[in-house]
Amino acid sequence: MTATYTFDVFCSLDGFGAAGGDWTGYWGKQGPELLEHRLALYAGEQRMVFGARTYRAFARMLDASTEASDVRDAWVTRMRNLPATVVSTTLDEKLDWPDATVACGDAVDVVARLKEESDVPLRSHGSLSMNRALMAAGLVDRVQVTLFPVITGRTGLEPIFQGAADFDLELLEHRTLDGHIQELVYRPTLHG
Repeated sequence: MTATYTFDVFCSLDGFGAAGGDWTGYWGKQGPELLEHRLALYAGEQRMVFGARTYRAFARMLDASTEASDVRDAWVTRMRNLPATVVSTTLDEKLDWPDATVACGDAVDVVARLKEESDVPLRSHGSLSMNRALMAAGLVDRVQVTLFPVITGRTGLEPIFQGAADFDLELLEHRTLDGHIQELVYRPTLHG
């Protein structure tokens, strides 16, 4: 039996994973339902999987944050304390993550092996280019999109699915959080 792999991503309505300008984290739209739900998602045993660039970004954000900032929300703290695998061909610095290891090599090979060997589900928050490659290889079982009610047409950064293959999506779950945030969970299959 193989472990389930979830690609978990935050998204603006126009498909961006972040924005510049005067937008804040979560685009300033998070509320108590979202934060409680995120903590529940990360409460169970699972292994995080990050690409090197996303790992470095999270490590920098957490290092520069204070206990009171939204970077240190309870679910983020829980995520940071889960076992993690950082997939990289270039990472050589010491990891600033409590239970993280580096897996050298191609993400498709590393994650295929992790799916076979892991006795807990795998989850990746972010790591866009890595997860696009994993989707194309058929290794992503669930795409969990948390859709925030913003359009960042001028300031959007990190287009989530730019350059991705074509996929058909089967809706598995959906919910509304805080009256305006949509969470959509899909099973992706390559189109055609």
